[in-house]
Amino acid sequence: MNTQEEILKQALAGDINAFQQLFAQFQQSLRSYLYRLLADRNDADDLTHDTFIKAYHNLAGFEGASSLKTWVFQIATNLAYNHLKKRNRWPQDVMQQGKQVALTDSVVFDTILKTSQAATDAVYDAREHIDTCFTCISKTLPIEQQIALLLKEIYDFSLADITLILDKTEGVAKHLLLNARKTMTEIFGSRCALINKNGVCNQCSELNGLFNPQQNRQEALMRLDLVRGSSKFNREELFDLRVTLVRAIDPLRSTGADLQEVLMKCNRIGVGELQNLTSAT
Repeated sequence: MNTQEEILKQALAGDINAFQQLFAQFQQSLRSYLYRLLADRNDADDLTHDTFIKAYHNLAGFEGASSLKTWVFQIATNLAYNHLKKRNRWPQDVMQQGKQVALTDSVVFDTILKTSQAATDAVYDAREHIDTCFTCISKTLPIEQQIALLLKEIYDFSLADITLILDKTEGVAKHLLLNARKTMTEIFGSRCALINKNGVCNQCSELNGLFNPQQNRQEALMRLDLVRGSSKFNREELFDLRVTLVRAIDPLRSTGADLQEVLMKCNRIGVGELQNLTSAT
């Protein structure tokens, strides 16, 4: 059996099958990373494909200063950055705007219901909602903060890797991460209805009632360490609990993935990125 080093040598010599073998080891992680950045499944698929092609054709430029995974993520990040520069940051009330779309557009609402009913084992519970919230709130950040946050908190890249991927100094990368965490923590703390009685985001209870009518909401919520610990942990610790939860969910393979995609499109319609559920950007 070939070692990783041997497979890499074959890839560097132009063997596309060898490169595919290496790429496949982190392809799904890359795809979910791009989805969290772009909030669109088709865009994530397209950029994953574009990343593979660009990385393969530029393998001669890989000098081993980082892992192949980090180098490929740098290529993908640059592609996503250029894609996102054409869009505005999402506002903090993006989920309320998406909700309004669902309530006022019968086609959208019917699609949400049909999607939730398409698979009998599909579940969109509090965990799924917090994952969706994390993605939506991260998209309110400046692009470089969003990228740094996802790389560090969700995909476990080191600070050294992040400086390479973003082509920033260590000091700048630390500053991006600090500001991103601070903003995310503040938004979650003020808007999350799970832990704050004054929180304005009521989708957790509304979605649970709509898609899991037989589930006791309070029992479901109390299973989450996030909610159980809300009275004894500070905001920073609560953010870390959310990160742990989000890390465990693949937004493209979870039981609520199809429904999350529709809800993301509602948000994108609400902020003007899409005209309707089937339109392209």
